[in-house]
Parts: sequence; C-alpha cells; structure tokens
Amino acid sequence: MTALILGLVLFLGMHSARIVAEGARGRFIAQRGAGSWKGLYTVVSLVGLVLIVWGYGQARLAPQVLWASPGWTRHLAALLTLPAFVLLAAAYVPRNGLKARLHHPMVLGVKTWALAHLIANNTLADLLLFGGFLLWAVLSYRAARQRDRAAGTRYPAGTPTATVMAIGAGVGAWIVFALWAHVPLIGVRPY
Repeated sequence: MTALILGLVLFLGMHSARIVAEGARGRFIAQRGAGSWKGLYTVVSLVGLVLIVWGYGQARLAPQVLWASPGWTRHLAALLTLPAFVLLAAAYVPRNGLKARLHHPMVLGVKTWALAHLIANNTLADLLLFGGFLLWAVLSYRAARQRDRAAGTRYPAGTPTATVMAIGAGVGAWIVFALWAHVPLIGVRPY
C-alpha cells in the first residue's frame, strides 16, 4: 500500500501544482524555463504513475474490503465510463461544443471515471486510488475555472462537425477499451 500512496502523492501532487502552488510554479518557470518545468513534471509524474500501477497491483493481491459491492454497480460503472471517454476525447478535438461549453472536459472526464470506479469497487486500495483522483479532479476543475475567470479566458465556439467527431472518438475508444483492452491491461472484465 505504501507504493500506491507514494505514487498518488507524486502523481497527483505534481498535477496539483496549479491548484496549490501556482506562484511557485510560475517562479520556477521564470527562473529555469518552461522546458525545465515540463521535464520535471514529466519525470515526477511518470515515477508516480509507475508506483501507482505497481502499488495498486500489489494491493489487489491482498484486498482489504471496506463494503459490499452489488454486481449491478459494475454495469453502472461501465456505463458511466462512456461519458468519461467522450469528455477525454473532447479535450483533444479542437473547436468542439463540449469543450466550448465545459471548458475543461478532461478534468470532468477524470471526475466521471473516478466516480464510476468508486461505485463499483470496494477495497481500501480502490478508495485511495479512485477517491484520490476524484478529489483531485474536483479541486482541479474548481481552480481551472477560477483561473479562467481571473484571466477572462474565452473559449472558441464549437462546431457541429467537431462535436460529432469528439463524441464519435470517445464512444469508439470506450468500445475498444471496454470490450478488448480492459481485461489485458487491468485484469478485470467490465461486463
């Protein structure tokens, strides 16, 4: 469990720099350059991700069950991940209506993904992993919206074509992941 916790601290901590240490982040970039920040961000995030994956895998070998999880929660979680994939895709498709309206669809996708997995999973490791990501996503979205308001950020209007492309890409990725990739990568059949 230690590796999982350390990984979460490193990964989510680095991803929280704009939430809790915007000034320190800005000073680092001003002194050392954006490339140095991106390098540090990448290295710390990758180390954290490796520790999360390894630590979660180790924790699954001896799960500490916290509550009973009815079977239907797995189906609800699988269904909720559909909008999570669409939101993730919307973060990358330029000028789509979802991004124009929601502004930070990736963070909302992480929020939805984490909530879906908290509904279906019931161990201490699940609570730490998915609860940690859910808490981070809530705080990150709030901070991003505050930065947008302070900077007067305006998002370009979405086009119907780009919106359909974002939705299609998200649905397609969800189908591939749910039907083929989840088992070999995660070891769990979502359906």
